[in-house]
Amino acid sequence: MTLSSKPVSVTYFTDFVHLQDTTDMPTKTVRCLRLLPLASILLAACSVNQPTQTGKSSTSPEWQQHQQKVQQLSQYQTRGAFAYISDSKRVSANFFWQDTPPQRYRLLLTNPLGSTELELRAQPDGVQITDNQGKRYVGKDAEYMIQQLTGMAIPLNNLRQWILGIPGDATEFTLDERYLLKTITYRQGNQNWNVSYQSYNTELTPPLPTSLELVQGEQRIKLKMNNWMVK
Repeated sequence: MTLSSKPVSVTYFTDFVHLQDTTDMPTKTVRCLRLLPLASILLAACSVNQPTQTGKSSTSPEWQQHQQKVQQLSQYQTRGAFAYISDSKRVSANFFWQDTPPQRYRLLLTNPLGSTELELRAQPDGVQITDNQGKRYVGKDAEYMIQQLTGMAIPLNNLRQWILGIPGDATEFTLDERYLLKTITYRQGNQNWNVSYQSYNTELTPPLPTSLELVQGEQRIKLKMNNWMVK
């Protein structure tokens, strides 16, 4: 894949490659991505519990029909607000997410002035990330690359499903009275991700989330979707 018309140097890391223009800047090692610091955010008290058999049944025809409608979407995009909070890091940004299932998606994080802080493009043949300095990185594992470059652990593979209100690889989840996803508990390795849905846009067909929160240990990710476009 041709990424630039300028000469580039390629530095090999454990499982991704850093491509850097040599005409404009000297070779540098990988630097953590500088994202916009989070000025302030109010967090409600959150208790993490194992899901219980409450709410509507996951075997109900209404839930099965809703899942089927969501999975039939050929393309979707949404934009809104992103926040990542941990003991050592606080990050906020505007985000734009565009997805063409099953293997193509784009995630763009921007600051309040509209400048790009990070852009991720995933295709069947690999992943490319561009940081706020214009440096590009290519590899195969988007989750690993994001964590190495930014210090943020984001479960991107399942988030592509969770953002739509379907459980992805998770088998433990609960539904609300409208047969929409309410909570998820997903075990990834030795870590548990707990997802809670605060609100949906029920004027859409099918209804899609407008606010959700992911918690894993001391990490917390909040997403607010301001609008949706689906096909």
